[in-house]
Amino acid sequence: MRFADICRLVLIASSLPDLGTAFAQEIRISHQWAEGIDGRDRAARVFVEEVESRAKGLKLRIFPKSSLNIKPGDVLGALRSNRLEMAVYPLTYAVDEVPEFSLAGLPGLVPDLDAARALKGSAIQTTLQEIAENNGVHIVSWWWSPGGFFAKRREISDPKSVQGLKMRAAEPLFEMMLHEAGAVVTNIPSTEAYQALQSGSLDAILTSYEGFISLRLYEQARYATIGSTLFMSLTPLVMSLATWNGLTLEQRAAIEQSADISDAYFDALQRDAERRVVTTLIGVGGAVHRMTKEDFLNWLELAQRTAWVGYTKRNPQAQTLLLTTLQKILEKFGTKDDLIDSIYKEDPKD
Repeated sequence: MRFADICRLVLIASSLPDLGTAFAQEIRISHQWAEGIDGRDRAARVFVEEVESRAKGLKLRIFPKSSLNIKPGDVLGALRSNRLEMAVYPLTYAVDEVPEFSLAGLPGLVPDLDAARALKGSAIQTTLQEIAENNGVHIVSWWWSPGGFFAKRREISDPKSVQGLKMRAAEPLFEMMLHEAGAVVTNIPSTEAYQALQSGSLDAILTSYEGFISLRLYEQARYATIGSTLFMSLTPLVMSLATWNGLTLEQRAAIEQSADISDAYFDALQRDAERRVVTTLIGVGGAVHRMTKEDFLNWLELAQRTAWVGYTKRNPQAQTLLLTTLQKILEKFGTKDDLIDSIYKEDPKD
């Protein structure tokens, strides 16, 4: 082949699109919850629809109930190695390797969904994103899920009421608080909670309202304690950093726009989640207890001297993250008393 012909082929090749980026492979999204029932699955489907309407060449597919045979504890490793492209992932599942992620589930820290929304776009989200990317993943959405106490045989009220109960919270610092209150703690994925409650190896669980319904935990735990947000978990869509880095700028923009839409959708679902728990539990003959303000303040005091202090001791960055989060939340609510009043919501109609 003549030199001129070789040069012509090189020029033609250089003008072709990069098929490895502009036309990426199918992006699989894994999660552990029920299809069509759990709000995390529903919000993921909104996200997929929005992305595919905006970004040519991107095809996304959701695999619910861990149907890719990747256990919840193995998701982070699969994302880091790019064996998995995306997941809906509770950040607290990664705290053994990324201790700063405990911020995403510290008891009583993020008081309600308004506070969670205020943290979006702040320095807290930026810092968490930097930490995530340093550990091989990119945070895509900003999904916060409120939750409560759910027990088999008795009502949970103040910290003394959990003494002797076998409990799960799925976050070591949260479990530190429960242990201090006298509970016997175990760390298992929420997907194993039904069997544990059924077998008697678990008496009570702290979990999201979404999980309580979609995992049918109301069939085993008939006592719910709701009304003040000790439990608030950041469970976002996350993407393998390698997959994220392989996208074009246009594809990234489409994903970010779609994430914003899914955030608004998920937030609306969570604002109705407590009502859905009450309706579901009463429908099966269960009992719903709304925590008193005194009980809540006792839990908050216990959280601050156990889980919060434990978090600040992990490393200097964790301490800064906690203080920055508190400052941002106080900016939202004003005084400490205003913050407490916002955290504690009593509705006598329930």
